[in-house]
Amino acid sequence: MSAPLSSTRTRAALRVSARVSGELLVVLVMLAVALWGLGRMWSVVWPLVVALFLTTLTWPLTRFLRRRGWRPALAASAVTVLFLLVVLGIVALIAVPVASQSGELTDGVVAGLQRLREWAEGPPLNIGEDQISGAFDAAADRVQNSVGSMVSAVATGVGTVVDGVVTALLALFLMFFFLKDGPRFLPWLARQLPGRLATDVPVVALRGWETLGAFVRSQALVGLLDAVFIGLGLWILGVPLVLPLAVLTFVSAFVPIVGAMFAGFVAVLIALVSNGLTDALIVLAIIVVVQQLEGNVFQPMIQSRGLGLHAAVVLLAVTLGGALAGIVGSLLAVPAAALIAVVWNYVREQLSDAPQDVEPEGSPSGAPGS
Repeated sequence: MSAPLSSTRTRAALRVSARVSGELLVVLVMLAVALWGLGRMWSVVWPLVVALFLTTLTWPLTRFLRRRGWRPALAASAVTVLFLLVVLGIVALIAVPVASQSGELTDGVVAGLQRLREWAEGPPLNIGEDQISGAFDAAADRVQNSVGSMVSAVATGVGTVVDGVVTALLALFLMFFFLKDGPRFLPWLARQLPGRLATDVPVVALRGWETLGAFVRSQALVGLLDAVFIGLGLWILGVPLVLPLAVLTFVSAFVPIVGAMFAGFVAVLIALVSNGLTDALIVLAIIVVVQQLEGNVFQPMIQSRGLGLHAAVVLLAVTLGGALAGIVGSLLAVPAAALIAVVWNYVREQLSDAPQDVEPEGSPSGAPGS
């Protein structure tokens, strides 16, 4: 027969549970307030985040130049200009071949639409010419009737492009200042903080910076793997514009979900209009296989090693980030989880019991460690 419950212990357990629940509630409220504040300041926070990402990519070269005797402003200026030239080169690498073959692609699109129309007219669909013309007329009427909403959509798109340009320019200027004055930040921060915070916060900031660099490098490696495998498949099939498509695949890897979908759609469309339906389906299969390997194998393995996170944590972080904040949430979920892990590990180090030094034999009883 089991012993009866102790009322004293039960009340004590309830009091402890209530206290812990109240403390957790306070933490969740503070977290909600912090997220609300970030949302209100997002026009400033987002360029800052982009600038930090760009700085992690360009800082190794800047550090190399500074160690060779370059002044900080000169090294930062040179690296910023070189970064702009690289970005412009990537754009040219994509735009020039596409422009040179735009005539062939246009003819291929027209021929593809004609083949699609002929296929629709034949069995098993047997859609007549009148039905096809009526469908085109109905589509034209619908477009004419929705001119207002189209204008609004175009205006929204233009506003988004303008916001993107402003964000890019602001991030570029911030990157320059980070490259020029970055090493002064932690000493300055230590001087501004009181007491133990002057030691703890700079240490956590330095570890967070190293973690952010690991994330950007791992993402670049994942994008490179995607570009190599997909580009190799396109080259074997003889699809035109292999190099621009590979570059587009690499760049789009930094934009989760939508970037991969956009690059894959472009590759399949070009394969369809140039090589036909069979090669387009093969390209689609290659992209699906590579993307599955990337999302379920490459990215979790590479990021888990570089960030010190388990692969399952990476997958769950991306899923949660996408559910909470869409594309931006997916992009920031993994580095945010890694930064949380950095803070948590540091707190655990500070709260854990310090290891006791073993007193060597023959040491005096009043020596340290006794």
